[in-house]
Amino acid sequence: MSQGSDVILDRMMALHPKIIDLTLDRVWRLLDALDHPEKRLPPVIHIAGTNGKGSTLAMIRAGLEAAGKSVHAYTSPHLARFHERIRVAGELISEDDLTEVLDRCYSANNGESITYFEITTVAAILAFSETPADYTLLEVGLGGRLDATNVVDPLLSVITPVSIDHTQYLGDTLAAIAGEKAGIIKRSVPCVVGPQEDAALEVIERTAERLGAPLVAQGQHWHVWEERDRLVFQDETGLLDLPMPALIGAHQVENAGAALAALRTLGFDETACEAAMTKATWPARLQRLRNGPLVDAAGSAELWLDGGHNPAAGIALAEALERLPDKPLHLVCGMLNTKDVVGYMRPLASRAATLTAVAIPGEAATLPADETAKAAREAGMATETAPDVEAAIERITETAPGARILICGSLYLAGQVLRDNG
Repeated sequence: MSQGSDVILDRMMALHPKIIDLTLDRVWRLLDALDHPEKRLPPVIHIAGTNGKGSTLAMIRAGLEAAGKSVHAYTSPHLARFHERIRVAGELISEDDLTEVLDRCYSANNGESITYFEITTVAAILAFSETPADYTLLEVGLGGRLDATNVVDPLLSVITPVSIDHTQYLGDTLAAIAGEKAGIIKRSVPCVVGPQEDAALEVIERTAERLGAPLVAQGQHWHVWEERDRLVFQDETGLLDLPMPALIGAHQVENAGAALAALRTLGFDETACEAAMTKATWPARLQRLRNGPLVDAAGSAELWLDGGHNPAAGIALAEALERLPDKPLHLVCGMLNTKDVVGYMRPLASRAATLTAVAIPGEAATLPADETAKAAREAGMATETAPDVEAAIERITETAPGARILICGSLYLAGQVLRDNG
C-alpha cells in the first residue's frame, strides 16, 4: 500500500478506542454528512452468517460476472492489502481512488468518534455509489443487526450457516447469535437461508414472518448434494447438474447451494450457475501455495493455507483434508486470544501428526505460541512451538520431508503468510 491510504487508515484507527463497538448511530451520522451514498447504490445483495459468507459471495460474484454483469463487492477482513476489501465494478479499488474516498470520509467525520470498520465501510459505500454497476455484494463484518453494512435496502438477503462465534459481542446462545444475523432481513425482501441448526432457523423464520420477507431456505425450498463427483441442486424451478465447486471442501457444497439459490432467485440461468461453481476464487480457504519463499523453504513438502478459526471451521477443514490424497499432515497454527482454540483444534487432532504453534506477528490479540501449544495438547495433538512460520516449516521438513504442511488458525496469520510469500 502506498503511503497515501496507509497514513489515512492509521489516522482512522485512532478515532475510536475500541476496534468493535456495535451500534449504527455513528455510521448514520457520517452517511448523513456525506448526503447518504447508501441510497445511491446499485441493487444490493447483503450476506450475513458465521461461516461461508466470503465463499458464498465469491460464487455469487463469479456467476453474476459470467452473465455479463458488473459487480461491486465489499468483504472483510483483508488478507494482504486493505484494497482487497473494496472491489469496484469488478476491479480492486485503485490506490488513488482509495486515498480519495478515505480522505473525504475522514474530513466529513470531522474528528468525531467512529470505529475503523465503520468509517472504512462508509468509504466503500461512497466508492460504490459513484461508479455504475449492476449489483453490489456486501458482506457483513460482524453479526448483522448492528453491523456497519446494515444501512441498505437490499434486493436480496443471504444468511449462511450460523454457529457460535464472537460471543462477547453477539450473545452466548445460538438463538441470540441468529437473532443478530437475522437483523439483516428487511420487510418484504426475499432471504436465502443456508443450512441451519433448529434453534437458529426458528429465530430466522420468526423474524422473516414478522417482516413479511419470503424465505428461500435449504431443506425446504432448495436442496444441494454431491453425486458422482458432480454437484446437484434442486429447487422449485427444477434440477441443475453442475461441476463441483472450484473452492475445496465438503462445506463448499452448502455454500454453493446458497449461492445458486441466490442466483436463481435473481433470475439467472444455468450458465451463470455453472460459472459460480467453476470460476470462484477465494484466497486462504484451503489454498495450495505453489511458489514463493515459504514454498521454497518447504522443499518437497506440499504447503497449504487456511484462514478458518472457529469450531465449525475446524470441522469443515477436517472434512476437506480427508478428501485430499493421503499424506502425513503437519499443522502450523497461530490463533487470536478471542477464539475457542481447543474447539477449533479438536476435529483436526485425529488428522494431524503434529502441530507447531506460532504467534501471529504484529497482532496485539495473538495467543502466545506456548498457549496455542497448550490448547493443542488438550485437544490431543503432539505439539511444539516455533518463533515464526518459516522456522516452523523448516523444522517440519527436516523431520518429515515430502509431507503436507497446513498453515491455519487465523485469517490474520493467513494474510501475513500471503504477504511474506509474495
